[in-house]
Amino acid sequence: MGGISIWQLLIIAVIVVLLFGTKKLRGIGGDLGSAVKGFKKAMSDEDGAAKDSKDSKDADFEQKNISEKQSAEQSTEQNTEKQKDKEQV
Repeated sequence: MGGISIWQLLIIAVIVVLLFGTKKLRGIGGDLGSAVKGFKKAMSDEDGAAKDSKDSKDADFEQKNISEKQSAEQSTEQNTEKQKDKEQV
């Protein structure tokens, strides 16, 4: 009840073959297969490009770790303090 039996599927397949013909169905199957193959290739190319972009540097900036960044901030703070002292004198 409510399920499709093997005989009903077979009848539907015969009707589809009679309506479209085997050549047209073969062409549709080939087109569908090549579309799926192209989609898989595009997805794998995108994954490869994403990995490459993560490994490469962003723009022209140098990559620094946290300790280098903190030491750079401290040196700039010291430089600004020295400039303020010079201005006051």
